[in-house]
Amino acid sequence: MSMVDEQLVKQLSKASDIETNIVNNPHIAHLFIHHHKVIGAHLIPGLKVDVKEMTDGIKVSMVVEKGSVIEKPVHLCFGMFPEKGIQKIIMSVNIEDGASISILAHCTFPNAVDVQHIMDAQINVGKNARYSYFERHIHGDLGGVKVYPTAVINLDEGAQFKTEFELLKGCVGLIDMNYETNCKARSIAEMNARINGRGDDVIAIRETGNLLGEYSRGVLTSRVALRDNAKADVYNKIKATAAYARGHVDCKEIIQDNGVAKATPIVEVNNPKAHVTHEASIGSVDSKQLQTLMSRGLSEDDAVELIIQGLLS
Repeated sequence: MSMVDEQLVKQLSKASDIETNIVNNPHIAHLFIHHHKVIGAHLIPGLKVDVKEMTDGIKVSMVVEKGSVIEKPVHLCFGMFPEKGIQKIIMSVNIEDGASISILAHCTFPNAVDVQHIMDAQINVGKNARYSYFERHIHGDLGGVKVYPTAVINLDEGAQFKTEFELLKGCVGLIDMNYETNCKARSIAEMNARINGRGDDVIAIRETGNLLGEYSRGVLTSRVALRDNAKADVYNKIKATAAYARGHVDCKEIIQDNGVAKATPIVEVNNPKAHVTHEASIGSVDSKQLQTLMSRGLSEDDAVELIIQGLLS
């Protein structure tokens, strides 16, 4: 790994809204990556991380050892300060049987004019293990980032997986995400996306849940707000092939100004004892909600903002 760069860690922490006491806490594991270099890292027992820095990317291998419970969230921070460049991260995650971990991933590119952030992840969650991944993006106002997160997640029997993708601050430019989860018996998958599109943002969300084992469960939830000239295309699919599998797809999008939204919820059931449901809605801000808030003294802009915040909360 690279030598610790305390000054750059502080700058990346500030840009990502990470509290300083988190980085300095010996009981909290963290990994900071700027471009293709590790600039700060701290591990704790039960968690192994191996990093290989390359000229065109960085490989991160993470293992949570069998039966280990990482009590405090692990903080990962990915970012770049230069206006132009490519950050490519190839990530392998193995949560061994009975282990548990929660990760908070912070991604920030505050000065981006032409930046690509590529994340290619392979995730395996062992028997009765738990893995939670919360990815928060914070961007500037220029919208000069192309974000390509891709992940294949395999859940063993009784495993639990939850992911949340959040972009609420700044303009991104482009998000093109593609996640697929394969669920064995009695495993649970929850995939959530909350995105606030502005300017000329283009947002493409593709999430698939394959319910392969008996009593497996999956929920795909997308919440998208679009303003200015932002566009979104959401494709969520749950396929149930096992008895007693249960799934639900839920997509809601609000459009303002010249925003354009598309939603495609797909449910496929190949077993008579499985059950999958879906719901999707696209439209402007609810007029009754808007009138109620304005009658209480809020301006129209403030009322719209409050409704959007409620959608994305």
